[in-house]
Order: sequence, then structure tokens, then C-alpha cells
Amino acid sequence: MQNTYNIFTIQLEGLNVPQEATYPMFLFLFFSYLFLIVANVGIAVLVFVDKNLHQPMYILFCNLSINDLFGNSIMIPRLLVDMLRPPSERLISYYECVVQAFTTHMFSTTAHTVLMIMAFDRYVAICNPLRYAAVMTNKMLMKLTVSAWGVAFVLVGILLGLTLRLGRCRTLIKSSYCDNAALFNLSCEDVFINNVYGLTFTVLLFTGSIGCMVLTYTKITVVCLTTKNKSLNNKALKTCSTHLVVYLIFLFSGMSIITLHRFPEYSESRKIVAVLYHIIPGSLNPIIYGMQSKEIKKFVSKIKLKKVLPLY
Repeated sequence: MQNTYNIFTIQLEGLNVPQEATYPMFLFLFFSYLFLIVANVGIAVLVFVDKNLHQPMYILFCNLSINDLFGNSIMIPRLLVDMLRPPSERLISYYECVVQAFTTHMFSTTAHTVLMIMAFDRYVAICNPLRYAAVMTNKMLMKLTVSAWGVAFVLVGILLGLTLRLGRCRTLIKSSYCDNAALFNLSCEDVFINNVYGLTFTVLLFTGSIGCMVLTYTKITVVCLTTKNKSLNNKALKTCSTHLVVYLIFLFSGMSIITLHRFPEYSESRKIVAVLYHIIPGSLNPIIYGMQSKEIKKFVSKIKLKKVLPLY
């Protein structure tokens, strides 16, 4: 039998795109990635520079932008390079694959935890507006932010740690990029514990985030219906609809991948959906929040005005 502990070079199947569609797909992903980088870096810089944006809602959104950058900057460039290579040359070291899997799962998990904290922030702002400043202090904001990233780090660390203990007897990853399932499928050992933890992890993450959204938005809806305050309702509609749209895009993208895993005949479709799971939310988040935020619009209009006005 092949030595299972000395396989450090892995072949990554990547996207199997028809030859005539390779360059159109490459250009689509390249420009989508470029827009994602520019838009999210722009949001992060805006929040850092403009003191009017030093509010919990925008700082939490900045965390979402940083997460989008973090989750895409290792996977997408590698995917683009592999698209221009023949399948036999799409090789990746095992440890590079582990890093890619870690960032991929961190991206997904942190997005859920940050969106949950953003839901809590909106709940306090709308349901307890007089206590908002007392509750959402800088100290509380720091604790919530560290918790969002810390919980994700621990959960994903355990997930990958269980996989790293396994020996490897296969060298082909039948996926568009490295993730935990692809890594433990390289092993010929018993992966029962990996499957149980992975399933528990996924169920807890999705039920926790969905439960948080249902609870907070139910309470927000009740407050809006009972107070009948037009100003409060407009504020709730504006800020909550933005947050909810971002969450639903991310949720349905993730659910699509999980659903397609149950249909092996759609493996190529699952690969494309898995890539879009990274690209679409990361590209749409800055647009959705930018269009809804008065403060961001004002800052952008100031920059445009400075460029248009002649210098004397």
C-alpha cells in the first residue's frame, strides 16, 4: 500500500469549463474579484477616515468587508491561475490546501457570526433607542467583534484539526477549491468523527443564525406595529431591510451548496455555485449598504465634488 503520510502534493480538479468558455468565465471571475477588492477596501477606508461613520453599525459592516477580503484573497487568485492551466498541472501543496480550507471556512462562519451581531445591534437601536448608547459602547462593540471572530476561529480550528490527524492515501481533490470535506476525503481512515463534527457544526451555525434573525426581526416587527411611529418605522425599514437582504443572499448561497452536495450528478454545477458563494455576497454587500447609507453617500458625494470643482 502507498505510504499515506508522505503525500504532500495534491492535484486540484478545479473548474472544468469548456474550452470556448474558459476566457469569458476567467474574465467574469477576474473583474468580479477586482470589483470585490476595490469596493470592500473602499468601504473599510471610508469607515476608518470619516468620523461620522464611527458608529457600531458601520464598524460591524466594516468587519463584514474585511471578512469578504480575507475569504476571497487566497481562493479566487489561485482559482483564476488554475483555469489557465491544463488539469494535470493544477497542483497544490497539502499545507497550502489546508490554509485555503481554513480561510474558506472562516469566511463562511465569520459572516454568520458578524451578521448575528449586526442583527442584535439593529434590535437594540430600534427596540431600545434610549438605551442604545449605553448598551452599544465601544467596550461592548469590541467584545462582540472579538467574539464573532473568536468563535469562528475556534470552531474552524477544531474542524481542520480533526482532519489534520488523518493520513492520506489519495491525491485528487474533486472540487473547485480546498475545503474540509475535500481534505478528509483524501484519507482512507475512518472519518466518522469528522462527519459528525462537521454536521453538528453546520447545523448549529445555521440554526443559530436563522434563530437569531427570526427572534430579533420578530421583536422589531412587533415594536414597529405597536408604536406606529412613522420615523421609527422608516428607520427600521431602511436599516433592517439592508441587513436582511445581505443575510438572505448569504444564507441561500450557502444552502444551495449544501443541497447540491446531495446530488453527485450536479458536481460541476456545485463547483460553480461554490465559487459564486464567495463572489456574489462579497460584491453585493458594499453596493447594498452603500446605496442605503446616507453617511456613505455624503462622503462619496464630497469626494466627487472635490474632483469636479476647479482648483483656484
